[in-house]
Amino acid sequence: MRTKMQSDLTNPMLRFILLLLLFAPLAALAGDDTLSRRVSPYSVSDTVDRLEAVLREKGVTIFARIDHSAGAKDVGLTLRPTELLIFGNPKAGTPLMQAAPTIGLDLPLKVLVWEDDQGQVQVIWNTPAYLIERHGLDASYTKNLAAVDGLIDAALK
Repeated sequence: MRTKMQSDLTNPMLRFILLLLLFAPLAALAGDDTLSRRVSPYSVSDTVDRLEAVLREKGVTIFARIDHSAGAKDVGLTLRPTELLIFGNPKAGTPLMQAAPTIGLDLPLKVLVWEDDQGQVQVIWNTPAYLIERHGLDASYTKNLAAVDGLIDAALK
């Protein structure tokens, strides 16, 4: 004897809707052009160490390194390794803030590094194009933000 749920799942339209509901969040992430992503071959801590070294070598200021998993541990919770690096270059950022003070919400720049469910280390940051559009800046300001991609790539070599 079939239950109502079993017979409902044989309905092609219902199955289609269920598939859409299951895969829509994944499709949204895959198509998100506001974030740049890389997979790191290193641990979270090593990835952030390497990024810090590349940034310092290029004269970029490190404002903060936040270990979210340590913060979780301090309050009795667990979180996979997750760190946030906050960095910038006032020479590049100041003209952006002069043109659009609201970009101060997104500056200094931030890179989030975390270990996902599969044990891969993910590196993510806002795309320069997103920041330019979000704050209504002229596209010519993209050059002030564009170096971040190369710096992260250098750290992941």
